[in-house]
Amino acid sequence: MRVVFAGTPEPAVTALEAIVASRHELVGVVTRPDAPAGRGRKLVASPVAQYAEELGGIEILKPVKPSDPEFLARMREIAPDCCPVVAYGGLLPQAALDIPQYGWINLHFSVLPAWRGAAPVQHSIIAGDDVTGASTFRIVKALDAGPVFGILTEPIGPTDTAGDLLHRLAVSGSKLLVDTLDGVEAGVLEAREQPDDGVSLAPKLTVEDAELDLTAPAQRVDRLVRGCNPAPGAWTTFRGERLKVLAVRLTDEDLKPGELQATKSSVKVGTGSKALELVTVQPQGKKPMAAADWARGIRLIDEDRLGPSSERA
Repeated sequence: MRVVFAGTPEPAVTALEAIVASRHELVGVVTRPDAPAGRGRKLVASPVAQYAEELGGIEILKPVKPSDPEFLARMREIAPDCCPVVAYGGLLPQAALDIPQYGWINLHFSVLPAWRGAAPVQHSIIAGDDVTGASTFRIVKALDAGPVFGILTEPIGPTDTAGDLLHRLAVSGSKLLVDTLDGVEAGVLEAREQPDDGVSLAPKLTVEDAELDLTAPAQRVDRLVRGCNPAPGAWTTFRGERLKVLAVRLTDEDLKPGELQATKSSVKVGTGSKALELVTVQPQGKKPMAAADWARGIRLIDEDRLGPSSERA
């Protein structure tokens, strides 16, 4: 089967590698346009584009919008049989969906119809789910609502971050995607409509979504920290500046919400229930560091707190 792959971030590269290693013929790649990155804000190609360039001989399409007439015309000329998709990031118009014979088949990192949207793994952790997974489905105009070909499940561990979970799902999901393409080509795999109940939404997390509420129970704070790692990064405030909290650990100690307690080897902060140990933090404008090192550097005083009331008078 001749395929054009659509994807953008690093987790999509794993699936693209699996397709390259499969019996299907990769005849093109669609990805988002180069975007500014780093301190110099230079334009950088997406991870998928970089991998496709290394392959050599693969046409790479980077439409500003998938509805661009030039892009649609080129896709019709290429005439792929199917377009596998992993985290592409662009809204596909019906004119694009109609081009391949077998449609656009998306690998989505949730057990649909749960967590439709851009950040399913993050929302699954934040909500306290015990299990998540991945689904392959045929893309339709409605968000992640198309009929499902296949599903796999993956347990969420008590210390899993979104990055950890996404890495595992990218590996297992890439096999699911290739198996789906095999089954569709052989005519032995039929997509089933998603049920109407059990739908939940997982919109992209904003920086505002990642602010910690230290009056909430410790487990809820822990889940937000893990769900926002690596991006957008959970945060709170300290002495009027933003402090990212990248890793925490549950404890049995009691501290008031936002109250800090530091020793030579650890830093704890109070929540609405038990205290949390801060493991890794990132002060504004600095690199991530061990919380104990951060505490020694800023010389905590008794009045110091984390949270909205942390700014000194």
